[in-house]
Amino acid sequence: MNIFCRFKLPRQPARDDAGNLAGVAFVGQVSFRKVLKTCPRVTPQRRCKAREIRLKLSVKKIGSVTLRVRFTTRCPSPHVEAVIRMHVKLPVTLIVAALFCCLAGCHPPADDNANPKTAAEATGDLLHFAVIPKGENHIYWQSVRIGAEQAAKEVGARITFKGPAKESDRSEQIDVFQGFLNAQVDGICLAPLDADALVRPVEEAKRAGVPVVIFDSGLNAKPEDYVAFVATDNFRGGQIAADAMAASLGDDGGKVICLRYHQGSDSTHRREEGFLDGIAKYPNIEVISSDQYSGTTTESAVDKAQALFNRFGENVDGVFTACEPNAEGMLRAIRDRGLAGKVKLVAFDSSDSLREAMSAGHVAAIILQDPVRIGNLAVKTLAASIRGETVEKNVDTGIFVATKKNQDEPAIASLLNPPQS
Repeated sequence: MNIFCRFKLPRQPARDDAGNLAGVAFVGQVSFRKVLKTCPRVTPQRRCKAREIRLKLSVKKIGSVTLRVRFTTRCPSPHVEAVIRMHVKLPVTLIVAALFCCLAGCHPPADDNANPKTAAEATGDLLHFAVIPKGENHIYWQSVRIGAEQAAKEVGARITFKGPAKESDRSEQIDVFQGFLNAQVDGICLAPLDADALVRPVEEAKRAGVPVVIFDSGLNAKPEDYVAFVATDNFRGGQIAADAMAASLGDDGGKVICLRYHQGSDSTHRREEGFLDGIAKYPNIEVISSDQYSGTTTESAVDKAQALFNRFGENVDGVFTACEPNAEGMLRAIRDRGLAGKVKLVAFDSSDSLREAMSAGHVAAIILQDPVRIGNLAVKTLAASIRGETVEKNVDTGIFVATKKNQDEPAIASLLNPPQS
């Protein structure tokens, strides 16, 4: 059986301080892994594409090494995996020479006058990244997409932006992730809508040699299973929201509700916990409800907000909402009951209606992230890791607070109304 394969190697392989190719050494145990983009095997029945190839060199004794090759194919119909393992013992000098010959043969000659991005586009060799948000409907994710697309242009990559139809649909997000993994993308940026449900898919990507950057919301995975975490410091954002609530209530304080978003969402959970931690510093403020979840849509948030007002009546002085859809629902319920301006609403993330409500005095404060920056840095971090650059494990994208007083300041205004298309 003849199998012809083509390696996709970087145009400028990373080198260490000694000038050696990164990941290639001749002492101890080293690993060299590349993802195959094209390795077809054509038969009358089907066409198979290589999913991955792994090469490992390990020194067994002076003068010899063991070369292990793991080659996996995946066929669309039927769904088949085949693994071939080979163990070869050769003199170390021969292995080293062969490895460098392979690298040299696959590495095209450099053209100092060529634009790297233009050259990549001309050969159709752009890196392909998948960007998987929690959903696509909310304004926040539209801004994340803008940032991701901007970064892709800068690093010479193309992205496919796709998320589940509902932010509560764990299964669909897993299916989207697995689809991109099967499509052999070069890397994935993932905003997990559940901190636990997406752990196994990310582990699979690690085994397949596909790097993953987690953004926006955390994942309960081992740190070595993903490249980096790019997000707002959500716990700190919740603490800032508590301070904003206290400022809006004044010295008299009052009774407040923390309306939670959706179970399993790490980012909003951290905001909610940060708010409860921060509000505990104010003895004149009592939290009368902190265990209710609004759900992932504005409509479900309206229903939950109405139920809370039915329960507590006029004994509510303030409400904290952890994200855009449940803030929108709470705002609608407050207005329906004629409590706009009386109940102090502190929201997280902006929208047109929330921004207008703050101008009208119906929203006390909006805690702001920078969604464009989050999408931008997620893609840039992924590209840098593939180039062999050292990247920060945790990238904090900043947190801000907007009120009626500072909403016209340029920096705040740009975050209140980020680009969406």
